[in-house]
Amino acid sequence: MTNISSVTLNNGVEMPQLGLGVYQVKDGDEVEAVVLAALEAGYRLIDTASLYGNETGVGRAIKASGIPRQEIFVTTKLWNDDQGYDSALAAFDLSLKKLDMEYVDLYLIHWPSPKRGLYVETWKALEEIYRQGRAKAIGVSNFHKQHLDELMANAKVTPAVNQIELHPDLPQLELRAYCEKLGIIVESWSPIGGGGGSLLSQPILATIGQKYGKSPAQVVIRWHIQNGLVVIPKSSHVERIQQNIDVFDFELSYDDMELINGLASDNRVGPNPDTADF
Repeated sequence: MTNISSVTLNNGVEMPQLGLGVYQVKDGDEVEAVVLAALEAGYRLIDTASLYGNETGVGRAIKASGIPRQEIFVTTKLWNDDQGYDSALAAFDLSLKKLDMEYVDLYLIHWPSPKRGLYVETWKALEEIYRQGRAKAIGVSNFHKQHLDELMANAKVTPAVNQIELHPDLPQLELRAYCEKLGIIVESWSPIGGGGGSLLSQPILATIGQKYGKSPAQVVIRWHIQNGLVVIPKSSHVERIQQNIDVFDFELSYDDMELINGLASDNRVGPNPDTADF
């Protein structure tokens, strides 16, 4: 089994540094096969969400794997329509029911959805879920500095994780530094730049990959690892799932890390949390 490194969250919980994201993977046989393949390859972090509509299949695959529940780190997320104290508690209950679990390892507010103005109230519900022990850690996703500031002014529990779009095109240096100051681990979604493939077609990544006998995607995943980030590449292809975890047998040099840093263009794949209208 691959020896995946881990990070320690601000409440002492250990979180694997690499996991599988299952966005856009269909519920049922497809997501069950994908999660089982990942667990067989050595993954121990599975990242889903209410929005993805595949929590049921994720839960079934984890049970079918035969791996003890406590050895698998499961993340799910609260969708924007369910923000608000009572709504969040009800949505969490439904997620647990679909997953067929007594707890999740990490529960996140999926987006700040500033037009709703409910994320502070919603966070109080997550704090209650955490107090009950039904989430081992709680956090946020797609939160910018101003969202974190407002949350922290009213919070009793500091978020353990902020999951954001992050890749060499969009390194989020200021937000990463701010999260580090607050003791919040940063987790990268769309870590290899999304489905368009423009990042992975950068010649410098192929050149660096040849040096280590690795693909451009493996080089980029390794860049995340060496930056201390948690990274959740998504794939529904078994071969790629296996390749994505095969990044713990090499280390990028300082010069190669700097070359990758030079790709920064601040181009987003997904919506900007400040202007996203949902």
